[in-house]
Amino acid sequence: MTDRFARRRVLRAALAAPLVVAGVAVAPRASHAAIFPFIPNHYTFSQKDVQRAVARKFPYQRAVAQLFSLTLANPVVALLADANRVAVTMDAHLASPFLTRPVDGALTLSSQLAYDPGSLSVTLKDPSVDRVDVGANVAQYAQQIDAAATLAATQLLANYPIYTFKPEQLQFAGQHFEPGTITILSNGIRVQIVER
Repeated sequence: MTDRFARRRVLRAALAAPLVVAGVAVAPRASHAAIFPFIPNHYTFSQKDVQRAVARKFPYQRAVAQLFSLTLANPVVALLADANRVAVTMDAHLASPFLTRPVDGALTLSSQLAYDPGSLSVTLKDPSVDRVDVGANVAQYAQQIDAAATLAATQLLANYPIYTFKPEQLQFAGQHFEPGTITILSNGIRVQIVER
């Protein structure tokens, strides 16, 4: 009787233990997380990471329609969690023969984010200018200034990468992964990682 109970205990323990193949323990395939514990289900990068990436594009200067010389500098990035957008406010300096003196102001654009598989990057997608502030003393040129600033700022940052994954971040044990849903939080940007 005692030997029979002892044999049952040994058999139960053997069945509960992981399978050993060539000296390596092999766990049952319970879930994706158990198979690839080293691949996180998301990456998060901070507002400071985005700030550093955007700052590399500035200062920026260009002539617009041969009427204005526009310089953009000192970008400040904000994360708009409620709208799921990134905002960039920058100083603007505008000179033109039509103006008695150069104009200093600011403009703010905002953008959605998208993943570009070709470059493995999270990029600014379809940025739009939300506000141009150049003061009342050039109100008669407000429409032209707005158009020039909008053209320059959106061309400057359209499809611009703010975070680039390393290939090894998106593959493990022969499996390939890619970013999924991108969510803008108040203190960072969360990128879901899914199996491709």
